[in-house]
Amino acid sequence: MSILARLSVQFKEGQRVAFLYEKGYGIIRSIRGQQAMVEDETGFDRLIPLNELVYIHSERYGDEPGLITKEEVDSELHYRVIPEKTGQKKTLVTWEVDLHIEELLDSHQGLSNTEILLKQMTEFRRIFKKGKAQNIHKLIVIHGVGEGVLKNEIRSFLMNQQQIEVYDADFSEYGKGATAIEFHPNWT
Repeated sequence: MSILARLSVQFKEGQRVAFLYEKGYGIIRSIRGQQAMVEDETGFDRLIPLNELVYIHSERYGDEPGLITKEEVDSELHYRVIPEKTGQKKTLVTWEVDLHIEELLDSHQGLSNTEILLKQMTEFRRIFKKGKAQNIHKLIVIHGVGEGVLKNEIRSFLMNQQQIEVYDADFSEYGKGATAIEFHPNWT
């Protein structure tokens, strides 16, 4: 069996993978010959040669390594909906997500700080993408204060996004540990 034939056997749809020659990771959505359509961590689909992908083991021990179904992706979204009453006819919808690892996982024992950060950022990107697609008004991201690593990662991600406004969330309600993101789909 050739190396390329072994590669196509190794990878499966739904499998978590990292990119060999660049930063980032994603989930294989389909395999086409010797290439895979991968939804990257920012939610974009990319066609990547199989020999440029690296297998990532599951974050949930005991599961089949690295496989995540679309249903699991949708069911893992942890957020709360807060309707905002305004003088307008339309009710503005705000989502609030708490990215403290204790809110995302039953147990994080044995996970490194890097693995925890990856889980938090994956959750944030999923909710950001879903909120944008559903035309919500605002997303409140509770990241905590700590050393500021998660906040900096979130803000770095948001710098590359369009049609949004980013600012510190209401101090009286969230303290210094939350970021507010307003979606403005009509901005150019």
